[in-house]
Amino acid sequence: MKHVRVRITAGGREAEIHPMYDVWANAEFLERATALQWNYTGDALGILHYAVGDADAFEAAVEGIPEVLDYDVVRAGSGSFYVYVRDATTEELGDLFGPITEGGLVVVPPIRYHEDGTVTLALFGPDAEIQAALERVPVPVDVTVEAVGGLDATAATVETHLSVRQREAVEAGLELGYYEVPREAGHEAVAAALDCAPSTAAEHLRKAESKLVSVVFGR
Repeated sequence: MKHVRVRITAGGREAEIHPMYDVWANAEFLERATALQWNYTGDALGILHYAVGDADAFEAAVEGIPEVLDYDVVRAGSGSFYVYVRDATTEELGDLFGPITEGGLVVVPPIRYHEDGTVTLALFGPDAEIQAALERVPVPVDVTVEAVGGLDATAATVETHLSVRQREAVEAGLELGYYEVPREAGHEAVAAALDCAPSTAAEHLRKAESKLVSVVFGR
């Protein structure tokens, strides 16, 4: 069994696969987005996202997409929101999702959309099934394997190694852009979110990062 993190690149042809894929990957009104949970039934795809960006512009965009069957936006503060979107699938989206959702494979949350239009996700399952699924991903999508590990590298297992405050610090860092490249917020912003001293926030982040790296590399 393997845990594999992959990066998906559609080379600017996201809209050919699905118009919502194009929105999540390329819309200028979104700074970043993460798919937290989803349900793929073959003819429809329901996904819960967390996004940083302009919620009003997002709603205006999805209103004009025929493939969007339903959606619900909940604003989470200044410049961020949660959104559930239920999409009718296209043939191209089915070709992309089919190989990674069939058989015994598990897609491990979250799926992250990046500023360069690429998407990263993780798969867990039998080695042969992972290899077969990656080989079946259709053109124009390119898949690059970024990391390979075991069960202890999955997000749920790694999370158990963190204290409550360490997890809160990492979550705040993710939401604020502490881990973006280039960095959008410092440990002072994380400290403000946690209501603690900057030195304390920096210590929580440092210890959490050390534990996460150790788990991923089996140390």
